[in-house]
Amino acid sequence: MKKVCSLFLLLVLATTASFAQQPEKDDGRFFFFKDGDTIVIMGDSITEQHLYSNYLEMWSTSRFPKRKFTFRNVGISGDRSTGGNKRFQRDVLPYKPTVLTVDFGMNDANGPYQDFLKGLQGIADQAKAAKVRVAWITPQPIEKREEGPAYKGYNETLEKFSQGIEQIAAKNQGMFVDQFHPYLAILARARATDPKNINVTGGDAVHPGPPGQVVMAAAILKRLDFQRLVSRVVIDGSKVETENCQVTIGSPQSPGAVTFRRLDFALPFFPADAKSILKWSPILDDMNRYLLQIKSLKAGKYAVELDGKKIAEYTDKELAKGVNLAGPALAAGPIANQVNKIWTAVKDKNRYFHDQVFRGVVLAGPKSPIFKDVDPKAIEAKRKELFEERMKKMPELDAAVRKALELKAHTVHVVPLAK
Repeated sequence: MKKVCSLFLLLVLATTASFAQQPEKDDGRFFFFKDGDTIVIMGDSITEQHLYSNYLEMWSTSRFPKRKFTFRNVGISGDRSTGGNKRFQRDVLPYKPTVLTVDFGMNDANGPYQDFLKGLQGIADQAKAAKVRVAWITPQPIEKREEGPAYKGYNETLEKFSQGIEQIAAKNQGMFVDQFHPYLAILARARATDPKNINVTGGDAVHPGPPGQVVMAAAILKRLDFQRLVSRVVIDGSKVETENCQVTIGSPQSPGAVTFRRLDFALPFFPADAKSILKWSPILDDMNRYLLQIKSLKAGKYAVELDGKKIAEYTDKELAKGVNLAGPALAAGPIANQVNKIWTAVKDKNRYFHDQVFRGVVLAGPKSPIFKDVDPKAIEAKRKELFEERMKKMPELDAAVRKALELKAHTVHVVPLAK
């Protein structure tokens, strides 16, 4: 919903209600992840890298900070759809999921196509029995480390397997997520510019680094109807228009300046170590529409400050047209500081779960140190005991993420620069 208010009305509102009393606008009605969802992310080694899965979590939680999401990653290196089917009861059901994302195909494409489909259908049958919504995600293409078309070779096989995933999604009323083609388009664009662009997405040919996995996460979220708007402010003389935020106009810091207090109901996000991909795709701005538009300014150049920290400079014409503050706000200043705290909390939580719970207990072999001096017949009982014991820390780690997400208002100064 949009609000158009006079400056007088905004000032009255500021004296009668605090920012904390304002309800959060939540327009993500069609977003696949709903309030209260527990999302289990299943896949192979690319999933176990905890890159795209962490990005999915970070974008989802920071864009909807009032929603309660719980994410658990159960990716296993080398796994296939048949393995996911066999381990569903062990690796999915204990977390009582409402949503499951399934990303297989990279290893499966080396084997029989029908086995791949049978494994996916087995997962689908178990998910339906457990009343779990499923997003069926295609594998991303490989990035061959030789010059030539990005599509040829193994990617042709991966595309066929991706078509099988689409069939399974349709057959089982699931959500089909094609990350293969958006990813391939970026590879093709880079190679069309220079055939020697053979490591655009980082990592190795199969396992993308942050640049590639941010492409994956963005493609997945877009298909899940993710809300790409963070917030929007338009100031035009005596009128203020807002989306997904609250604004209170204050006294100008200096002649010709504009000062206001801005409480956003969402936050932007982009992983700094993925920035090289921005040469080929505007993911940062596209996924984070953190917009400011100020009309009727006098001609000249202006600094935009957040809580006294200058983050960008724009001309009056640029501000009149509208600017996206996402990149500057994530580079330095109070928003960057808060996002970094959330990001740290997310990574700490998922590192603990992976190292201490999933790899540390669930997948631990009988010769693991945790089973030292344990009778072989008692290993499974000990595994269950350790799992329950270590899982007790997860609510604390989940709470640390939510604590870091608490909304904060910031003072924005738009100040004319000396000529």
